[in-house]
Amino acid sequence: MKTVVLGLLGVGRIGVMHARNIAALREQFAARDIELQLKLTDVAEAHAQAVATEVGAEFVPGGVRGLLDSGVGAFVVATGTPTHPELIRAGVDAGIPVFCEKPVAGSLADSLPLLDYIAERGGVVQIGHQRRFDAGYLEAKRRFEAGEIGWIHSLRAMTGDMVPPSVQFIATSGGLFRDCSVHDFDIIRWLTDREIVEVYARGSNNGDPAIGEVGDVDTALAVVTFDDGTVGTVSATRYNGAGHDVRLEIQGSKSSVMVGLDDKTALRSTEPGVVFPSGETHKTFAGRFDAAYRAELAAFVELVLGERDNPCTPEDAVAASWVADAAQESLETGRPVRVEVPARA
Repeated sequence: MKTVVLGLLGVGRIGVMHARNIAALREQFAARDIELQLKLTDVAEAHAQAVATEVGAEFVPGGVRGLLDSGVGAFVVATGTPTHPELIRAGVDAGIPVFCEKPVAGSLADSLPLLDYIAERGGVVQIGHQRRFDAGYLEAKRRFEAGEIGWIHSLRAMTGDMVPPSVQFIATSGGLFRDCSVHDFDIIRWLTDREIVEVYARGSNNGDPAIGEVGDVDTALAVVTFDDGTVGTVSATRYNGAGHDVRLEIQGSKSSVMVGLDDKTALRSTEPGVVFPSGETHKTFAGRFDAAYRAELAAFVELVLGERDNPCTPEDAVAASWVADAAQESLETGRPVRVEVPARA
């Protein structure tokens, strides 16, 4: 039986989710005679030890150096954004594949040199944009590439949190576009295989005034223009009281499809006699994308094994972040902003 030893850095909210998903994947890979082992570390050692016990992992003290010395074959980085560049470099220098939650770095000025660092050393780094593994988005991409939708004339992407995160989190999140809409920017680039070249954004803040006091909005919309002239909208809100709602509507010359339309969709019809959708809505992003998060890590294990290409490169992630930055600039200036990624060294 082949053994893959993953090292998990960070067991906060996202890290715990990843630890549980890795544990859940063991049976899937065992059926292929592949044993998944997990070692984890965190500065909150007591909490990390408890998580390790829960998921059948080994707690390793000493942070990234401790994990490397323990013989892990790949990293999963679930720590805070400021630590991402250092940990990605550590994995690349050790010659092991790295999975890192988005973003690549806290700013694009820090991201671009890191892309060069990875490329120059032949590093393997997958960035976490889990929507690429959601069944609905995958089917929409299949239908588009098969010609079933025709040419796209309109896209409408939305992300709605049921309740806002803490104001403390919002204050350090970089803004609604960078925190939430970056996933929409990534997925519509990926699905259409087109670049977004211009963004015009507006926003409002009719909820907790404290969100505005830390420099953010609770609701925003961006009109995006693709390099072939196609237009779309990307909207986000912190106050979607009906439930956590993530959807993408694609209208084409032959047909129209919607990702995220099922019995748990967070809306109700006003038409007489229509009861769909009638199920209990999702409450959080983790529930909405539960299966996608597991599939994302399964893909990373396959990447470690050399069985597949990288499903989300650092270049992909930086391109989406660049669009998010342009949207934020447009929101602040009130003007359309061209999306132009600087040349790398």
